[in-house]
Amino acid sequence: MNRTLENKHIVLAVTGSIAAVEAVKLVHELRRRGAEVTGVLSQAACGIIHSDALTYACARPALTTITGMVEHVRYCGEGGEADLLLIAPATANTIGKIACGIDDTIVTTFATTAIGRGMSVIIVPAMHESMYHHPTVVRNLETLHSMNIMVVPPRMEEGKAKIAVIEEICLYAEHAVAAADITARTLAGKRVLITNGSCREELDDVRVLTTRSSGAMGRALALEAFRLGAEVAVVSNTAVHGDVPNVRNICIRTASDMHEAVMREVAENKPDIYISAAAISDFVPVRETGKIPSGTACTIQLQPLPKLITRLYHQGITIVGFKLGEDAEMEAHKLLEADDVVLVAANRPAVMGAAAGEYLLIKKNGSRKVSGSKADIARELWSELL
Repeated sequence: MNRTLENKHIVLAVTGSIAAVEAVKLVHELRRRGAEVTGVLSQAACGIIHSDALTYACARPALTTITGMVEHVRYCGEGGEADLLLIAPATANTIGKIACGIDDTIVTTFATTAIGRGMSVIIVPAMHESMYHHPTVVRNLETLHSMNIMVVPPRMEEGKAKIAVIEEICLYAEHAVAAADITARTLAGKRVLITNGSCREELDDVRVLTTRSSGAMGRALALEAFRLGAEVAVVSNTAVHGDVPNVRNICIRTASDMHEAVMREVAENKPDIYISAAAISDFVPVRETGKIPSGTACTIQLQPLPKLITRLYHQGITIVGFKLGEDAEMEAHKLLEADDVVLVAANRPAVMGAAAGEYLLIKKNGSRKVSGSKADIARELWSELL
């Protein structure tokens, strides 16, 4: 397990939404990632889950009231013990109170103290969809954004703005503590653009030419960049590989689409770092009209496509390339001749589509081998780059 929250103290504040039943699972996942967690429950939350459940999950007493020990100051005041206040779930009532500076529950008292200190605060809304779309609730959420409070988007299902999945909440927590930790090597304030997965080139009306790329490597790189505090955009065939959570997803199908999307992104939201993790089509077939008849031999003409990575040279963008093949190391050194290319990850074809593998991370001044899951490789690559 990735212990990205090691030595971090999170106050998990729970309010009176039925989604409070997810709090114990959330605590367990935060602790698996290395965090120390203190639970805080509003009176309404105590009507849904017992404080003993949160005490057991956190392995430390859950707080249900402010005492003479001024717990809100101890954890979230100036010089307090906590690194992050995570309010999950947050009801419309609590969101409104925090936005207006109203302080009449243990959760809002913790929020007032944390916001005054300037520490990281994350709000995870959960309520009925009609409540979520109430104009005042919308304005209150905008107010929270203006106060630099992170709001984790809910899942809109079954007429409800359901609490985000636990993985996404934890990713936001990792992002928040990395951005706040000025001693860490982070990507806070950086824009990262990643091309990911496979492209699909039409052969005829029913067939496509593509690769075995699963999109797992680019996904892992994007999630790690988000954990490290970056603003991340991923250009990918999301219909095949799915959206990457917590980042901006730009959907494409063909290599031509990917070229256009990347150049548009460079023009409108110039990235600091570009990672070319996609298996971008090297060839496009001469398209046949209709369906190529089955049962007989046929010849397919392939036209070479330009290299997208070369279009980003000399634009002040730090570039990371990927090379695949038996001669990947030699090709990587050729790619590094370009001034803007600072690192190339070289691997063999067997790695494509696999859950794990071995890569050679090559820089202008040396190289080293890394192996493991795609998430392991992503952490090593970002560590090498930073």
